[in-house]
Amino acid sequence: MSKQRVLIVDDEPDILSLLEMTLARMGLETRGARNLAEARRALARDDIDLCLTDMKLPDGSGIDLVRAIQEREEPLPVAVITAYGNVEAAVESLKAGAFDFVSKPVNLAMLRRLVRAAVRQVDHHPDRRSRDVLLGESAAMQRLRGLIVKVSRGQAPVYISGESGTGKELVARLIHEKSPRSEGPFVPVNCGAIPSELMESEFFGHRRGSFTGAVSDKAGLFQAAEGGTLFLDEIAELPLSMQVKLLRALQERSVRPVGAEHEVPVDVRVVSATHTSLEDLVRGGAFREDLFYRINVIPLQVPPLRERRQDIPLLIEHVLARLAKRSGERPPSVAPEALRALSGYDFPGNVRELENILERAMTLCEDGLIREADLQLRPVPAADSRAVSLDDQLEDLQRESILRALEDNRYNKTATARALGITFRALRYRLKKLGID
Repeated sequence: MSKQRVLIVDDEPDILSLLEMTLARMGLETRGARNLAEARRALARDDIDLCLTDMKLPDGSGIDLVRAIQEREEPLPVAVITAYGNVEAAVESLKAGAFDFVSKPVNLAMLRRLVRAAVRQVDHHPDRRSRDVLLGESAAMQRLRGLIVKVSRGQAPVYISGESGTGKELVARLIHEKSPRSEGPFVPVNCGAIPSELMESEFFGHRRGSFTGAVSDKAGLFQAAEGGTLFLDEIAELPLSMQVKLLRALQERSVRPVGAEHEVPVDVRVVSATHTSLEDLVRGGAFREDLFYRINVIPLQVPPLRERRQDIPLLIEHVLARLAKRSGERPPSVAPEALRALSGYDFPGNVRELENILERAMTLCEDGLIREADLQLRPVPAADSRAVSLDDQLEDLQRESILRALEDNRYNKTATARALGITFRALRYRLKKLGID
């Protein structure tokens, strides 16, 4: 670990001394401050690399110091010490820009992990070229790329929302790759693809003999992501029983494997995503409100393709070049009428649908030229004078599909959910939302 200088702000002499000794043993220089005024003078006078501040100070709040540091030309990582169990204060500090937080009484092992991660951030260069690219020159995409760089510096949970096919997992990977955790693992998991009876074991691991079939110890997804990022895609699909356990894991930063007597500490940043509205699920009682606020510390919205049409030509060029490289052929050209058709199409499936359309068109086209007929675009319903919104159209289609499935299954909800490929809980929520009695 390179020699770094840490500012510790706490008005309790015993805690200040304990933190100084702990960090000194890690090879770090320390500067102490007992209040906000002394902290500001130290920041102005010394070359500080990391700040660790108590929440309650004699002349103000540690969050005031977090905000002041974020306004500097070159902000530095700052972590906040909060009272035990004060989740609201911890979330507020993360939203203000804190790198991380630790609760009193301070767990020194957890503190050392936090400081190591912060020091890696100081040494990290976020401008290194990523293996993945988030293409687009529209204002929405430029703003999204800027937010990715900002949120990658911290440890706060990130919630990515957006329609299916917009690239939410790509955004999560970029956050990981640009973060100090980039040398650690990136572990993506689709929450809707894990059977409910296996979820606890998959997430937290299990001990040998804890249940039938547990012939050996197994590490869970949290342990697999140790030191890195755990991406929970389609988090809305988690059953309520699992939501409670996930909330505890996020708050305590530890997990208890199935069959184990003690919890195991984990150092993981959680990034979650879904294409549905978590706010609606919270209002409908299908998603816990406390978990929603815990994962939604930093929200990121990925725009749909129809809201950034100017990026479509660039995406077409990129996708065709990638597909042609895979097949060993030259990328085909796109006829002007085909380009106009693609630029005017609404893309319900977004970038993923664009990729599928172009892959199909490459197979069908002749003479190395993609024509409009090769695209086989789905017809867009004609707009009427009432200007029906896309959400209304989707709700109508959803209502029609559910009613048809109910009739086919003689109004047996369990069989209907199975036929639709969704959980019974998800069907019940949709019936309530769509007003189907």
